[in-house]
Amino acid sequence: MSSPASEQPPRGFRHASVLLDGAVETLMHRAEGAYLDATFGRGGHSRAILERLAPQGRLLAIDRDPQAIQDAGRIEDPRFAIERGDFARLGTIADAHDLYGKLDGILLDIGVSSPQLDDPERGFSFLRDGPLDMRMDPDQGESAADWIAKAEEGEMARIFKTLGEERFARRLARAIVARRRERPFTRTADLAEVIKTAHPAWEKGKHPATRAFQALRIHINGELEQLEAALDAALEALAPGGHLVVISFHSLEDRRVKRFIRDHVRGDTHLPRGVPLRDDQIQRRLEALGKAWRASAQEVEANPRARSAVMRAARKRY
Repeated sequence: MSSPASEQPPRGFRHASVLLDGAVETLMHRAEGAYLDATFGRGGHSRAILERLAPQGRLLAIDRDPQAIQDAGRIEDPRFAIERGDFARLGTIADAHDLYGKLDGILLDIGVSSPQLDDPERGFSFLRDGPLDMRMDPDQGESAADWIAKAEEGEMARIFKTLGEERFARRLARAIVARRRERPFTRTADLAEVIKTAHPAWEKGKHPATRAFQALRIHINGELEQLEAALDAALEALAPGGHLVVISFHSLEDRRVKRFIRDHVRGDTHLPRGVPLRDDQIQRRLEALGKAWRASAQEVEANPRARSAVMRAARKRY
């Protein structure tokens, strides 16, 4: 007989959790502990955690997507609770559940989920026409269409360049601003076509709008700011000895995670170089748990989106 934790997500848009076994095994060093899945998504990691969790263990989850909250309602397990909110607020949410500073592990699976990408009504993808929205929480903030309607050309180019690493950012921004004078952008396919026409150098196997759409999504959802706030909050919300596991999907995210772990492994990086300190005086709050993990060839074959995934993990020292 299956446990409540093994109940599968609802049918429809399929979602395969990336680096599932490695992430959960690294996270769960105490079966009887308390854990936080700060990015529930469609619950793949949470269900795997519950399957390994002892009867006295606890799992708290967070997501800002109302569809994720709805899916989480299918998990009937007294050890499980979920809150709707940004993962940057994980400290406040953990505190409300009397788990602040007591968590044995925190999991962050950064980025957009497969169901969000696959659902044209969410407006994340240029592959399926839909409303130009891109908000992970459709009840908060402005949509991509609203932002594009008013953003200055220079600001738009900056977003494309810094968040999408788009070489032709200014040319694409110029084309978008010129077209919006005729009529506003409201659909993903319309925006993708304008970008496609304006882009002078198509990469083999990659749609010309890929980088611009990535940049828009990251900006609209404040993803990098959310990540940095969540990492700081996680360090305080963990108990001593607790594990932090982060899965990211592009270099902008991974660089921040790598730097965060490195800085807290080295300790006292705010001090001027050359300040004499004994080793026992250096405040090293984290210990790295191995090097970066990547998806196996078998996992990439089964789930091509896993190709860019990078997992990093650390243990809190105190």
